[in-house]
Amino acid sequence: MSGNGNEPNKTSGQFHSLKGTVNEAIGNVTGLQSWQQSGKEEHAQGEAEYQAAQAKGYTEGTVDRLGGKKDAVVGAVTGDRQQEASGNVRHDKGQTQQDFNS
Repeated sequence: MSGNGNEPNKTSGQFHSLKGTVNEAIGNVTGLQSWQQSGKEEHAQGEAEYQAAQAKGYTEGTVDRLGGKKDAVVGAVTGDRQQEASGNVRHDKGQTQQDFNS
């Protein structure tokens, strides 16, 4: 996978998916099997990378959402308004990240 330090990356995945589609189309037009095959492979790798990045982002959002909820509840129970507010912000950030990656 491309991206930073072998981490899946949505942008890189989209790029390779599109590039693979273009190469496959060139292979289809010219009749060059090698272009068709390499295009199909690059497209598939790009799609896999995009989906892996999406799953990773959703998981990170879940962790933030649950951790934020815990902090908000503990803050509310103990009367620590700063912890409660911080937990609510982290929960909302996690929810947004989950929505973006679902």
